[in-house]
Amino acid sequence: MKIAIASDHGGFELKQEIVALLTELKMDFEDFGPFEAKAVDYPDYGFKVAQEVASKNFDRGILICGTGIGISIAANKVQGIRCALVHDVFSARATREHNDSNILAMGGRIVGPGLARMIVETWLNTDFIGSHHAARIEKIAQYEKNHA
Repeated sequence: MKIAIASDHGGFELKQEIVALLTELKMDFEDFGPFEAKAVDYPDYGFKVAQEVASKNFDRGILICGTGIGISIAANKVQGIRCALVHDVFSARATREHNDSNILAMGGRIVGPGLARMIVETWLNTDFIGSHHAARIEKIAQYEKNHA
């Protein structure tokens, strides 16, 4: 699995923690920045990771801003992206099992590093269960195509 990761300044510290986790897990990933904690615009990073995932250059993405809200909104503007804002382990599992989320968003000012690590590991290790959930994902994809 190949992961794209990025943040804004509000998520920079937590992104560094998740980059360390991905390294420990020997995951194939690319950090799209930023590479310092100075102020940046979250849409630039949300769009970049979402485009990389939508283009199939990466299997999944992880995005972090101060709350996770803005960067997840930006990512979800890219066709084919199902970015889930997650701040607990249950939701991390559910969004993979039921929604086949391909990008995880978190808030660096909301989630501590220990919980964030658990969320990411759960999200990375949970598969989409398909079944009746697949039809719902297809409805979303069709809506995107018809309203692009």
